[in-house]
Parts: sequence; C-alpha cells; structure tokens
Amino acid sequence: MNKNISKTKLFIAFISLIITFFVWQQGLRDSLSRPSVSFDISQKEKEITELALPAIPINLRNLLIINDPIEDINNSLSEISFDQLTERNQLIWLISYTNNEINIKKEYPNTFDNKNYKLVVENLSKSNLDNSYKPNDNLLELFKDDRFLYHLLSKRFSFDESQLITDTLSKKMFLKIIAIRLLPLLTIVLGSLLVLRTLWSVLASRKIEWKEFKPLDLDLLDMVLLISGGFVVLGEVISPLFSITLVELVASNLSIELTQSLKIFFGYLFMAIPPLLIIYYQIKSFEKKIIFKKDYFQFNFLPIKDSFFQGFKGFLMIIPFVLLVSLIMNLLVDNQNGSNPLLEIVLNSNNYVSFVLLFLTTTFLAPIFEEVIFRGVLLPILSREFGIILGITISAFIFALAHLSIGEMIPLFTLGIGLGTTRFISGRLSSSVIMHSLWNGMTFLNLFLLRT
Repeated sequence: MNKNISKTKLFIAFISLIITFFVWQQGLRDSLSRPSVSFDISQKEKEITELALPAIPINLRNLLIINDPIEDINNSLSEISFDQLTERNQLIWLISYTNNEINIKKEYPNTFDNKNYKLVVENLSKSNLDNSYKPNDNLLELFKDDRFLYHLLSKRFSFDESQLITDTLSKKMFLKIIAIRLLPLLTIVLGSLLVLRTLWSVLASRKIEWKEFKPLDLDLLDMVLLISGGFVVLGEVISPLFSITLVELVASNLSIELTQSLKIFFGYLFMAIPPLLIIYYQIKSFEKKIIFKKDYFQFNFLPIKDSFFQGFKGFLMIIPFVLLVSLIMNLLVDNQNGSNPLLEIVLNSNNYVSFVLLFLTTTFLAPIFEEVIFRGVLLPILSREFGIILGITISAFIFALAHLSIGEMIPLFTLGIGLGTTRFISGRLSSSVIMHSLWNGMTFLNLFLLRT
C-alpha cells in the first residue's frame, strides 16, 4: 500500500468531506418535506379492492375486505389537510364528498395544475348548485387511463361505466389483490424459515463461515476521495448539471412523466461515471497495467447458479428484518416523511417507455453501481481496517446515508447489513448485486401491481 500521502490529496479529501457534510445534511433535511409514499400505496390498494369487488367470491370477501373500500379511502383522505394531498387524492376527496355534503370553494379549481382535474371540479361545482346537472359524456373519456377515477366519476354522475369497468377488469384487479397480499406473505415465511435455519447452524458451529475477501490496495483516505469526492461532489452535485441540461435539450416536446424518467435514468448514468473513473485511476496507481478480465472486485459470477442462489437466499433472509424495523418505526413515528421520489413516479406513471427506463435504472444500473462502490471497494477495505462486523456496519451506515432519506434510513441500513453479510458469506460480489436487484425489483413489481 502506498504510504506517501501528498498534501494535495489530503486537501482535496478534506474539502470533499466538508462539501459532503453540507450536501447530505441538506438532502436529509429536504427529505423531511417529501411525503411518505406509504400513504399512496395504501390508497392504491383500496382502489384496486373497490374495482375488484364484483369478481371477489362471497366466501373470500370477509377475508379480503374489512370495510367498504370507498369509505376507507374517504376516511383516510379526510384525516389529512387538503393542501397536503396530491392533486389526484384532492380530486378523489372532492368527488366523494361533494354530493350535497360540502360546497366547492371558489379557489378549489385554481389549486389544480392538471386541466382535466380542474374541469372535473368545475362540473362538481355546477352539480352542487343544480342536482339535475349532468356533465357531457366527454368528461368521462378524459379518464380512460385511470380506471378508479373513471369508476368514481361514473358513480358520482350516474354514467354507464360498463364500456371500461368490465368483468374482465374486475377479475384482473382481483388477481392483483391476491398477488399484492400473497407474495409478501410467502417471502416473509420463507425468509423467516431460512433465518431460523441459519441461526441454528451458526449456534451449532459457534462461528460464521466468512469467505476470503481481497480488498484493493487502497487506504481509508482513498475511500474518502471515492465516496466524498467521487460519489457526492462529482456524482451528486456536479454530474446532475450535465444530465439535466442534456435531457431538457432533447425532451422539450415529451410528456412530463417521460421527461422525469429520462432525468432519473441519465442522472444515474452521469452520477456513476466520476466514482467509477476514480476507482479506475486508483487501481491504476498500484497496477502497472489494468487487465479488464481480472476480477478486481471479486464478482465471481461463475457458476452463475451459485451466485443467483446466494443472492436469492440473502434477499429472502433480509425481508423479515426490514419488515420488523419498518413495523417498529411505524409504531414509534406517526409521519415518516422522506420517501424516494422515484417510488411516487413509478406508482403514478402511465407511460410504458417511462416504466422501462425506471425499471432499468432500479433493477440493473443501481444495483451494479452501488454494489461496486459500497460492497466491492468500500466494504473490503473497511473490514481489513476494522474487522468484518464493524466493516459491514460502517459500510451499511454510509450506504443508508447516501440515499438521503430520513424515513428510509433504518430500513436501508438494515438492507445494507444484509447486502454486506451476503457479500462475505458467499464470497461473491455478484450475489449481493443479485440480492440488491431482487430487492429493488420486488419494490418495483409491487408499485407496478398497484397501478389502476
């Protein structure tokens, strides 16, 4: 290891640390103003339940439905200030509660940026003044892509909804409800059984079988330069200036959803370039020649079935722990703001190109890039310096911090512990990449299923 530390290197590391402190502090503070996506997820599940009602067998209704879904939605929305609701939830609240129960305030239409939503509010106002008023059928046509709003408007204005809200749709929504509730339950049961089996094995042998790991010939100062200088300063602060500018130049005529997705996709690509280049030059500093076929990060892909098996096993085993800490947080903290804004975009997007871009970002780009940085480079060096347990803990903490979300901090820290443990037990970075990809993919699939 190179012991010669230049003053320039120390100065750059010091400045990078200071900038990182302010960037992460501001990012975490800003996350407090972002609403939790868990409320919207809960609302979407109730919407799907309402649309699925005609297809749910009578003997399963008491099992799947506790209260009337519409009533549940209205009660949830009424507990939150109107100004704090999303535009779509504001509209749902107004449609549900303006049947001679409240008056439409004059300022309500002006609170909506969506012109279709604004048009609905104007028609609701006319209906309140005249019970016999019925909007033109064209109003319903505007919401063909949002089945739940279509259904609500049909009920509110006595439209015939049979053209779109069919038996086939209800059966599809019923299958969605089964999948949304059954898949997490199955993964929790399987994961818990694997955890118990592994704990029994560890207690019986009284040791954890860590595989040999090979850290790069770098030191902690190099890690400061990589994380603070590359990941934060160049990746999170400088790179977005280029990626956002690029997207805005080519996306002037694209939809808002597609533009948002392009910014996220290219933002991630541009963010990954500086830290990966820093790793390249750091390796070059102690290798006379970089051989790309050489497995510097211990990916150990082959045999691929072993990589996948270890990754899938780690994915199942971490689910009960993340669920447990999430439940504890829900009990201790009422309003957990700070969800990743990408989750809301996926949940409410109706553009399939946008979906593909977000899917590639969350299930391929993010797992590969983040695992190379946090478990491929950082974790082995921290473990060499402080021991495996502390190395896993510190790297998991930095991993959670880097996501800049107060509400997701503890679940992400728990996930980071699982990813680090899988990396060392399997002896393969590829296993933690697969585990990370499966985790993000499960989240993406759940959000996709919740769309109406």
